[in-house]
Amino acid sequence: MENAVPTRELRVPRTERGRRTQRAILDAAAAEFGEKGFHESSIVSITIRAGVALGSFYTYFESKEALFKALVADMSGRVRDHVAPVLAGRSGVEAEGVALHAFLDFARAHKEIYRIIDEAEFVAPEDWRAHYLNTAARILERLQAARAQGELGVEPSEVHAWAIMGMNVFLGLRFGVMDGADDLAEVAAQANALLRDGLG
Repeated sequence: MENAVPTRELRVPRTERGRRTQRAILDAAAAEFGEKGFHESSIVSITIRAGVALGSFYTYFESKEALFKALVADMSGRVRDHVAPVLAGRSGVEAEGVALHAFLDFARAHKEIYRIIDEAEFVAPEDWRAHYLNTAARILERLQAARAQGELGVEPSEVHAWAIMGMNVFLGLRFGVMDGADDLAEVAAQANALLRDGLG
């Protein structure tokens, strides 16, 4: 699988207060970019929403573009960190189902991720690319583990990983963003059965 562009690290504040301020800016940016898009959002509107001084913004981010890039990496990491705990002790095809369920939960709670990742293709293309390459790499690792346990009849490839990721992305769009009423456990179970049993 192609290597992803390394994820940019945020400037890590030295104090707890600094970490809270940076988190407030990132959360405000997620809401602002999610509602208005990159071009219609401003640093001033983000800092007002975050409840921080304009000068504080520049302590952590050089520009609106730098903030957007940091936000893409942050949201990608938050998805990863949301999914990782539910995978503890899980393996094989089952792990793919619980990972999907966790992602659907995240998408329902953070609908703005879709607009932000879509805009990243044009605003922060390296970060957009890294988000998908890293996600596919994690899926491929889980598929390889399932193969090692004898649960898959074929050797997993990058094609399989990207096909599953595509399914997950659109399930998140349909059942996380468009509709908040469906039982996500059932959605994930049906998708996992497709992976486990096929349609035949």
